[in-house]
Amino acid sequence: MSDARIAVLISGGGRNLQALIDHQRAGHIEGDLVGVISNRADAGGLSRATAAAIPTEVIPHQQFAVREGFDRALADALRRHRPDIVVLAGFMRVLGAAFIEEFHGRLVNIHPSLLPKYPGLKTHERALAAGDAEHGASVHFVTPEVDGGPVVIQGRLSLRSDDTPQTLAERVMRDIEAKIYPQAVAWMARGALRLEGGRVSFDGKPLAQPLSMHDLEPAFQ
Repeated sequence: MSDARIAVLISGGGRNLQALIDHQRAGHIEGDLVGVISNRADAGGLSRATAAAIPTEVIPHQQFAVREGFDRALADALRRHRPDIVVLAGFMRVLGAAFIEEFHGRLVNIHPSLLPKYPGLKTHERALAAGDAEHGASVHFVTPEVDGGPVVIQGRLSLRSDDTPQTLAERVMRDIEAKIYPQAVAWMARGALRLEGGRVSFDGKPLAQPLSMHDLEPAFQ
């Protein structure tokens, strides 16, 4: 895939979006960031997009009585951007099956845990409460099962005795998410990473297990 068109969905501050912007500007991602859409008008990531001259749009989910209505409006907005890749970057809405089916194979998410551990919310708190030795983040293709799609790449770190949910969240974002997510998008943009028949393929071969930080290219390390 050359000159991939990349759309990003956000709900918050946009740190993963900024990592994408930085790598795209540096020429590490072979594609264009064509639009950023948020369900919240106060999302800090909108300012990051504006500063990078990326078109933005807000579709407040509160304006819709049912989730399906929001999903339809979001799909309509995405179609206008004609995306090859749709990146969920801190997008805090559960998407319905019809939406996911339309963008099947193009829709990716990053989740702050070592999936299948801790789908859903409060992942850092749950890892600490369980006394886990390791924690991290996972990039996965999106399927109707929340945080249950095929995992592409994971990064992990050791928990520290003085970690809190806040310090752990910061370390996972800085040391893992900001590296593995733009790398995964870069692989997708050049066609190296695909979802085929429900399985992830990388460079034309099925992945037996998720890629890791050791597989990062130098630009993303």
